[in-house]
Amino acid sequence: MFSTPRIISILISVVLVMLSAIPHEVAHGWMANRLGDPTAKRAGRLTLNPVAHIDPFGSVALPLIMGVAGGPVFAYAKPVPYNPMSFDPKTRRRDEALVALAGPVCNLLQALAGAGVWRLAYLGLISGLRSGALAASPWYDVAYWTLTVLSTYVYVNLMLMCFNLIPLPPLDGSKVISPLFRSERSRRAYYQVQRYAMPILIVALYLIPYALRVDPLGWVLDSTAGSLYDLLMGA
Repeated sequence: MFSTPRIISILISVVLVMLSAIPHEVAHGWMANRLGDPTAKRAGRLTLNPVAHIDPFGSVALPLIMGVAGGPVFAYAKPVPYNPMSFDPKTRRRDEALVALAGPVCNLLQALAGAGVWRLAYLGLISGLRSGALAASPWYDVAYWTLTVLSTYVYVNLMLMCFNLIPLPPLDGSKVISPLFRSERSRRAYYQVQRYAMPILIVALYLIPYALRVDPLGWVLDSTAGSLYDLLMGA
């Protein structure tokens, strides 16, 4: 059985992952539109309205399952459509990489903003405790959960950023490095991996750590997202 704080923590993580994934997808469409492809705009996807982006499995069921399973909580919104053929042929590969990078950069900006607000809230908590204004239990609880939500928001965005930069289709990292392939044949072969992407991720996230007691993906994310989190939060 899960304790009440554990249940609340899972729900907070799931909600924040969903809210962080939506601007991530909008950023892809916004960048594509800036580069000459209005596909996402015409599809009504350049909006922060969750209804336009939430995927029942990827945005709700998957993060809930991951949270209950005790692993890292990830989610995805409906991918924002774009047509790379609308880009300038001379810069098409660069533009595809920029569209892919826009999502992780958006998560980084969200993390930086969240860390700044967390710092202000933390200073306010310290000031309130010293003055006695937060001595009453309800106000202290409000301050505590505010800091918890903000710190989780920062961590979630850093995890989404680093996770999406993994060079495995269909993650953004694959589109960032795909321009490095010199021939279309090698690019097509690389994207053949896409059909196996989800099984590979499940194996890396759960089966390998469970069966071998080794967690290479967790180590990578701890070394990247975890280290950035410590840096931003002053840990």
